[in-house]
Amino acid sequence: MGRDRHPNKHIEGAIRYAESQGWIFKKTGKSSHSWGKLQCRENSRQGCRIYIYSTPEVPENHAKRIIGFVDKCEHGENLDDN
Repeated sequence: MGRDRHPNKHIEGAIRYAESQGWIFKKTGKSSHSWGKLQCRENSRQGCRIYIYSTPEVPENHAKRIIGFVDKCEHGENLDDN
């Protein structure tokens, strides 16, 4: 079963971009302020993760921040060799 789509098209696009780069989306709990989180392929404490907000003040900026965070992650380069 697929994940729920984010209600904002800019943030949904950023999430899809992250997923295309190997990042994994995880839904956060109902008591959390975030809508979900993205985690890079490094599945440890050293791995990168970013929380996705459901209603950020400026959705376009939040989407840009997600894409920038994904692009700066250094964990994806060497994991393809495993």
